[in-house]
Amino acid sequence: MDLVTILLLILIIFPMLNYWIFNDSGVGGYKALIPFYNYYVWLQVIGKPWWWLILMLVPFINFFIIMLMLVQTAISYGKNKLYEQALAVLFPYVYMPYLGLSKKEHYIKFENRVKVKKSQVREWTDAIIFAVVAASIIRIFMIEAYTIPSPSMEKTLLVGDFLFVSKMSYGPKLPNTPLAFPFVHHTLPLTKDTKSYVEWIKWPYYRFPGFGKIKNNDVVVFNYPDGDTLSTTFQSNASYYALIKEVGRERVWNDKQTFGNIISRPVDKRENFIKRCIGIPGDSLLIIDRQVYVNGKKVKNPEDYQFNYKIITDGTPIPKRQFRGLGISEEDIQNYIKSGTLPLTNEDVKLIRALPNVTDVRPIIAQKNIWDSRLFPFDSAFGFNVDNYGPVWVPEAGVTIPLTLINLPLYSRIITAYEYNKLAVEDGKIFINNVESTSYTFKMDYYWMMGDNRHNSADSRFWGFVPIDHIVGKAVFVWLSLDNNKSLFGGKIRWGKLFRVVR
Repeated sequence: MDLVTILLLILIIFPMLNYWIFNDSGVGGYKALIPFYNYYVWLQVIGKPWWWLILMLVPFINFFIIMLMLVQTAISYGKNKLYEQALAVLFPYVYMPYLGLSKKEHYIKFENRVKVKKSQVREWTDAIIFAVVAASIIRIFMIEAYTIPSPSMEKTLLVGDFLFVSKMSYGPKLPNTPLAFPFVHHTLPLTKDTKSYVEWIKWPYYRFPGFGKIKNNDVVVFNYPDGDTLSTTFQSNASYYALIKEVGRERVWNDKQTFGNIISRPVDKRENFIKRCIGIPGDSLLIIDRQVYVNGKKVKNPEDYQFNYKIITDGTPIPKRQFRGLGISEEDIQNYIKSGTLPLTNEDVKLIRALPNVTDVRPIIAQKNIWDSRLFPFDSAFGFNVDNYGPVWVPEAGVTIPLTLINLPLYSRIITAYEYNKLAVEDGKIFINNVESTSYTFKMDYYWMMGDNRHNSADSRFWGFVPIDHIVGKAVFVWLSLDNNKSLFGGKIRWGKLFRVVR
């Protein structure tokens, strides 16, 4: 049975727990058995206005309203202590029948209730609990605020941009680890690697219905696919798997001074990345001399995408103020001073070429068939590099492909890490769950993500496909933009970048 159907049944059946309370209050227990009408009667019993029913129609908010109704039901029985109201919310299936059936408990009509004066501490405690629960529901299921920490999406999104990400666009995920410290992603504040969550309860992947599906060119937030295992020193700044390839597993696990502890994280607690979706399930992707093609057609490039260029002058340096006047970031200026290269948009290239001491601005393009060992699927037979990559096919749920030793490197991580199968190759034959296999049927949809700052983005070219269960939401709106290299009164707020829609 679908989870949404189960939740709807719970919403319909849940008020029937009030059968004995309705009897006790004098409205008639039979009314608790009438679907939907029982909510209206429940509001009458607890002395709350009918328009709360309107809020019951809002997904996820309705569960918050039910919590409030449970608290008010407890108050209707004179239960004014915090732990008593907590019992009503946490154990309603036991506590509600107890209130209605117990000879020790008595319903108090709304007009006869004595208003209990709460201490200042209790007032603050109630307010904080209310705010935390309400904000957590909004953050988990509706919309969440994020900050851009790296330049991988420049100039579309800048380091220091604060944006809202819609969970409803593609449907919110059920948290894998529901028991967690509020408003913290994976590590407790003021600690280096103390988990902010516990794994006593683990929920399977489920996505509620959303407003639509992921489309090509959407700017998407997702959990870092390579972040299942990581070094507490490097976190997600360097892939654990890349470190293993570079220095070997033994050193990574034993050299704690360099790498710290090696830890694992569930999907919902992996680092949040933001990239542009280039390929959706079923797409075939190819990059030729920096240009991306999907299903054989040239992709329309983002307006402000960037590549690296070599800047050649007549021998006189370009003053920093000229770079800053063009909107070049301080980080990129420092990289230019060291290497003579800059990530530039097409418009930037024109402006820099126009500088009087610039003789040439040359694009840096990796030549075809010169293999970059850092790139997925880490096999020289493919010969991929950042500017000439593919073709690769993006897996689609339910589609079966022939599985060979040639294409296995592209899909082996999907088979093992994402879809939890045992994979082995023996005597030139492929075995999945100890059964010889010449084909594979994908269980999930996958996506191909790339940054708009194409030469400065750790994206699908480096770690492969993004599973649907890693998708968090759609970046929709930038509400604040701060330049961390400037002072508060020296241009820190980028006024021209505020309140813009992410495209």
